[in-house]
Amino acid sequence: MRALSSAITGLELPAVEKISNDQAEDPFQILIATILSARTQDATTHAASTRLFKVARTPKALASLPVNDIERLIYPVSFYRHKARYVKACCETLVTRWAGKVPSTMSDLVMLPGVGRKTANLVMILGFRSLENICVDTHVHRISNRLGWVKTALPDETEQALYRATDRRWWPYINLYMVTWGQNVCRPVHPRCGDCVIQAECPRIGVQGTKRARRASTAQRKPAKRRTA
Repeated sequence: MRALSSAITGLELPAVEKISNDQAEDPFQILIATILSARTQDATTHAASTRLFKVARTPKALASLPVNDIERLIYPVSFYRHKARYVKACCETLVTRWAGKVPSTMSDLVMLPGVGRKTANLVMILGFRSLENICVDTHVHRISNRLGWVKTALPDETEQALYRATDRRWWPYINLYMVTWGQNVCRPVHPRCGDCVIQAECPRIGVQGTKRARRASTAQRKPAKRRTA
């Protein structure tokens, strides 16, 4: 984890991390951006979130928008029609049940429309600075299994296994480090194992093919603010 912390310096941060940094860790904007991010490229998520928040920055404002307007603002995120309905329903619930505030517990968050454990964990970590949560998405699930830290079939299983397999001090950082590394180096197909700072520690479980070492040029690496342990 220390090696990954250093290695991601200068790499493009995940979209929700950028939004968290830009919006002073606003739980509401983190919540909505994470809902939009599912199965969507980061650049698309960031652009869609930015458009949406320019029009409506609060649960009350978003809840008042017609679904068609939300669809237009978040297009072309994946499943934008479904996500538009979830976003509106989620905001309506925040207004009617939580006085327009995002709840600060996992049990309450997962009751919101469109919110699963991944989204709830990320809101807890980024929005409420929790040290007790691990957010597992496809990158964390893949890399954890490649490293042999866990042997799981589903992300929810990976989350529970990682609580047992990792040191508590790293829990809030696992998602940031592994998602950034997974988007840039430890990719789903043809990972760049020759460029990996932890290749000596990795048994490459399930890896079928790799890219030759290809160091990123200075021009390709962008400095960015990031959380560190």
